[in-house]
Amino acid sequence: MTSAPLAPFALITGAAGGLGRALVAAFANAGYRVIATDTRARPVDLACFEYIQADARQIVDNAAAATEIFARVAALVGENGLEVLVNNAATQILGGTATLGREDWRATLEVNLLAPFFWVQGLADCMERAHGTVVNVSSIHARLTKRNFVAYATSKAALSAMTRAMAVDLGARIRIVAVEPAAIATEMLEAGFRDAPELYERLNECHPVGRISSPPEVADFILAIARWGSRVLQGAVIPLDGGIGAVLHDPSP
Repeated sequence: MTSAPLAPFALITGAAGGLGRALVAAFANAGYRVIATDTRARPVDLACFEYIQADARQIVDNAAAATEIFARVAALVGENGLEVLVNNAATQILGGTATLGREDWRATLEVNLLAPFFWVQGLADCMERAHGTVVNVSSIHARLTKRNFVAYATSKAALSAMTRAMAVDLGARIRIVAVEPAAIATEMLEAGFRDAPELYERLNECHPVGRISSPPEVADFILAIARWGSRVLQGAVIPLDGGIGAVLHDPSP
């Protein structure tokens, strides 16, 4: 009698946020053993296999601490390897050309760009053993942006570009793709519109599909990418924007 295969491992960064929690739920419900990580303490209702509290900037700035975290993940997954890495953690520091400071730029680039690189580099052997997939959560701001998003938009454009470049570099070892969502109806986003419901409605109406996306449907899309068996989807950067990326906004007569 043969034993059932062990459930695969998935690591999700930024797991305590709105999209992160949806990602943990989607992968756990699909049978993955989810290793979740975030700067914050573990939410009591987060259904993950293991939780690692770690600052994304620590992965960049502290080589010894990063090595310890990577070793902890490697010990957890063992010879099975890591099948999925979702680089979801991000920071959004708003400010224009006249106001952004050096620390704003350092924080933005370290969390949004450099930490994803070092997660892949540090776990590459684990991922290769499992024929793994990396999904980088980029943003529509990589292509289309607005005032006061200079640092965030730059970091996400670089993340999308890095995804394409790493696909060339990694070849057939590890599949790596990026997703560029538009606005997502997280609790944080909805709280920002609490005093202006008419603006929130306008935001929905700006999207040709008539609404912004929900965290579960973005999470389900990322899960579908991870579970799709074809290795041809390598280096792809996929818009998930409800059609707003095709909308030209200008005065109409």
